[in-house]
Amino acid sequence: MTDPTTQENEDSLVTQAIGGDKFAFTQLYDLYYDRVYRHVLYRVPSTEDAEDITQVVFLQAWRAIGRYHITGSPFVAWLFTIAHNLVMSFYRRNRVTAQLDEDTKEESGDTNPERRTEMRFDQECIRSAVVRLRPEHQQVITLRFLENLAHRDIANSIGKSEGAVRVIQHRALAELRRILEREEA
Repeated sequence: MTDPTTQENEDSLVTQAIGGDKFAFTQLYDLYYDRVYRHVLYRVPSTEDAEDITQVVFLQAWRAIGRYHITGSPFVAWLFTIAHNLVMSFYRRNRVTAQLDEDTKEESGDTNPERRTEMRFDQECIRSAVVRLRPEHQQVITLRFLENLAHRDIANSIGKSEGAVRVIQHRALAELRRILEREEA
């Protein structure tokens, strides 16, 4: 759940940005750049593509901020919606298939090389399986489990009810399980 103080601060920055305050939008950029970048990076084949798309997310957000309405959902959910649309456009435009990119893995604090290698392999298997899900399933899984958004916030972000998001999540997890089981066999 979002900290009310943080939510009030975010709402204040968003209100100022809606009013044309570039400094407030810069603060929102600084606050959310890393999360949006990680979200995009998980879904595209290279760090360069993720950097480019993330920059376009914020450019489009700045251009559209005057039409943004504070709904009680985190501002970052709106940014994730823009990011999702840009990632879909990226794949339509480039007709590329998602590939695993070693640079996207965060290093563990674990100093045991065997355990670190095993964790990396598990991450690669899961990422490979997630990329094979339908785009809507990918979006719900990444927003819920990578970005830790609440079902309500995901619902607002993708324009569906909370119940629909829970169903999509359930189906996506079932499909993910089937994909991983096929790979183990």
